[in-house]
Amino acid sequence: MDVQRLELLRELAERHSVTAVARATHRTPSAVSQQLKVLEREAGLPLTERSGRGLVLTDAGRALARSATDVAVALERATAVWDEFRNRVTGDVSLVTFPTAGQMLLPGVLQQLAEHAGLVVKCTDMDPELSDFPALTSDFDIVLAHSMRGQVPWGGRGLTVVPLMTEPLDVGLPNNHRLASRASVGAADVVGETWIGVPDGYPFERIVHEIEQQGGGRVHVSQRFADMRLVEAFIMAGLGIALVPRYTSGGGQPGRLVLKPLRGVDAERQIVALMRPDRAERLAARTVIDALRTRAARVQAEHTA
Repeated sequence: MDVQRLELLRELAERHSVTAVARATHRTPSAVSQQLKVLEREAGLPLTERSGRGLVLTDAGRALARSATDVAVALERATAVWDEFRNRVTGDVSLVTFPTAGQMLLPGVLQQLAEHAGLVVKCTDMDPELSDFPALTSDFDIVLAHSMRGQVPWGGRGLTVVPLMTEPLDVGLPNNHRLASRASVGAADVVGETWIGVPDGYPFERIVHEIEQQGGGRVHVSQRFADMRLVEAFIMAGLGIALVPRYTSGGGQPGRLVLKPLRGVDAERQIVALMRPDRAERLAARTVIDALRTRAARVQAEHTA
C-alpha cells in the first residue's frame, strides 16, 4: 500500500471530512477522494461509507488508519536515528501555545534553541476551550495545553503527552482590597465577591464551581475574558477578583496586583505538550520538547527558591 494514501486515510480519521483533509494536504477534495478509492481497491475492503453528505470510516478503515499511524511513527523514528548519527537538528517545528504559557516559556526556549542553526521554530498563540486542544495537533507539531487536575480531554486520543509543569492559581486582588493583608484566603472569604471569569468551557471554570460548593454560595461573575492581561487590568481597577496564574501574573504593574493562595481548593493547572506520536519521534521536535522541559523546570525553581 502507498504510504501517502495511508496518510490520507489517517487524516480523514482525525479531521472527519474530505474537505478538511484536502485543505490540510493542499489537494482538491476530488483528488483526496480518488486517492482514497485507490487505497480501497488495494485493501480489497470498503474503507469508507456515506453518512449524510460526508464520508465516515468503516471498521476496516479505522483499523487501517491506526496502522497508518504505526507506519508514520516508524518512518519518523528511522529518520530521527539517521539525524542523530549525522548530529544534525534541522527542520521546521510548528508550535501553538495558550498566551500565558507562551509568555512564561517561549522567549527562554527560543534563546536556548538559537544554537541550532538549522532548526526553525514557528510559534503562534490561541486560547481554545479545553476540549479543543487535542484537535490542534492535526495542524501543529507541538501544542501547549493546560487543564485542571482530573481533566484530561486528550485521554484516549492516541497522542503523546509530555508533562511540563504544575502552576498554582492564586486569587488576584487589588492592593487595597479588604483581604489583601491575609496570608491566604478560603472559599468562604471570596465566594461573595464580584468575579472576573473566563469564557464557558475554559479550564479555570471548574475551580470557581468548587469555590461555590465549599463557600456555600454563588459566585457573581460580572465579566468574562480569555486574555489574562485584561483580567488583571480589571482586578487592578477594583472591578472584581479572579483566579490568576502565579508565575505569569503582574501585568507590568507590580504592587497593584496582590496574589493570595486559595486554601482548601485544588487550585493549580497542569501544563503539558501534546503531539501526534509520529511527530514526537522527530529529532527536531524532541529538541524543542527538551528545551521546554528545561525552561519549565527553571521557572518553577525561580518561584519556589
